[in-house]
Amino acid sequence: MTRSTALLVVVMGVSGCGKTTVGRLLAKRLKAEFLEGDDLHPERNVERMAAGIALTDTDRRDWLRAIAQQLADAHAARYALVVSCSALKRSYRNVLRAASGELAFVHLDAAPALLEQRLSARTDHFMPASLLVSQLETLEPPGADERALTLAATLPADQLATEAAAWLAQPYKPAPRP
Repeated sequence: MTRSTALLVVVMGVSGCGKTTVGRLLAKRLKAEFLEGDDLHPERNVERMAAGIALTDTDRRDWLRAIAQQLADAHAARYALVVSCSALKRSYRNVLRAASGELAFVHLDAAPALLEQRLSARTDHFMPASLLVSQLETLEPPGADERALTLAATLPADQLATEAAAWLAQPYKPAPRP
């Protein structure tokens, strides 16, 4: 398949769904670079989350713009990039999509009980399990008119990356807008 530009993908979902793990595996399969979106959070956001304070749309604005800039740079330079980013709302995804109309999303979906279990076992991240409820309340799953694949995060990460790579290899046919 020929592309006019390199593949750009955001692995999205709430905290604990496996975005980073799957994103790294997917990037390897696609021979793409990987960017951990959390690394672009301003220090203030990290401090707020670490203190158990949910981020607002205003808090997320500069972070999303920074990720969009990385996507735009990859688009302009024609290199493939996979980014892990919660991208919880359509409006957030629209900010990211402004970098390239060819941006694809892989949404990792899981039941709250599994997410809580994963978050409580995690020791190396600033995001406390107490913020999961606010993320689930904020989440707007991708619509049928978005270039997105939703996968069950209960599957092994390697399988998720394989399924996402197979989906991304297919020609994209936009769904009609409602």
